[in-house]
Amino acid sequence: MGVALSRDPLSEARFFAVELEPTAGEVVLLDQRRLPSEVIYRRFHSPYEVATAITDMVVRGAPAIGIAAAYGLSLVGRIERGSPDAFRAAFSAAAERMRRARPTAVNLGWAVARMRTAADRAAPMDAEQRVMVLETEAESIHRQDVRACRAMGQLALDYVPDEAVILTHCNAGALATGGYGTALGVVRAAHEAGKRVRVLADETRPYLQGARLTAWELQQDGIGVEVITDSMAAFYFQRGEISFCVVGSDRIAANGDVANKIGTYNVAVLAREHGVPFTVAAPWSTVDLACASGDDIPIEQRSRDEVARVGDTVLVADGIGCRHPAFDVTPARLVHAVFTERGVFHPEQGERPDELS
Repeated sequence: MGVALSRDPLSEARFFAVELEPTAGEVVLLDQRRLPSEVIYRRFHSPYEVATAITDMVVRGAPAIGIAAAYGLSLVGRIERGSPDAFRAAFSAAAERMRRARPTAVNLGWAVARMRTAADRAAPMDAEQRVMVLETEAESIHRQDVRACRAMGQLALDYVPDEAVILTHCNAGALATGGYGTALGVVRAAHEAGKRVRVLADETRPYLQGARLTAWELQQDGIGVEVITDSMAAFYFQRGEISFCVVGSDRIAANGDVANKIGTYNVAVLAREHGVPFTVAAPWSTVDLACASGDDIPIEQRSRDEVARVGDTVLVADGIGCRHPAFDVTPARLVHAVFTERGVFHPEQGERPDELS
């Protein structure tokens, strides 16, 4: 499995969401729209191509989006080799297009800001030095994310019971990050520590990331997983079969409210009703201290067709409207714990992320 690169993947995994091919100057993305039936890697040669790939969900998951954006912007150094002013103008235009690719994932804006700082530093240099500075910064973002995911997994170990049945929603694994995963990093760490865990993966309508991606990832690693439809979660909570919940996040507000894939709030409400810990794993780059609460988080509104169709199959007749907010916000009072590489905080107890900053 995988694709030939001129170096070992920074993801440290057999499969990856995003990598830079430095010899050819390409961003390599696993086309997640084609999983699980096909494993296809695509190569992109400009920041504008990468931005479109992010919008079209070739790559998805907040940390992976940020890394893809960083690698995409690093290509500006290879494309614009003229004067410092020409380089600055080219980078600024590409960064603005990248920033607009998807609005909810704060990691995207965070990565773009880091790359802007690197570009300002590189502008007076010669063309080869610019390439080196930009690629080094993007690779640093990637390596930092992999370290963060592994750290979160270790911090969560004391929270995950042995023999836990863990409910997940959407995909927050290696495919959504630089490698290892956030929510699935918690699962992987528990499995590697010898805990006998298994997963119920919400299918996660309408894009089916749980059915298509989470289940596929866990199968690759030999971790027990079963897929349920989103509407079945309440049934299994009621039967006492779910003992732990962990999800990822696209943005965490200063008060501890959590934005994640649409349907996450449902899971949190059910978990509270049935006395099951609802937890979140997310890198510090997902925390937005400038965002006071979930009310201030922009919610991406996506295409009607992602609800009305599955592939070529029409589920909703033409002329009938469909609403598709891509994310919802879970209030802090429903979140038992948030695992970040900087530590753990407990929103339901009134703890806030700035206590870790």
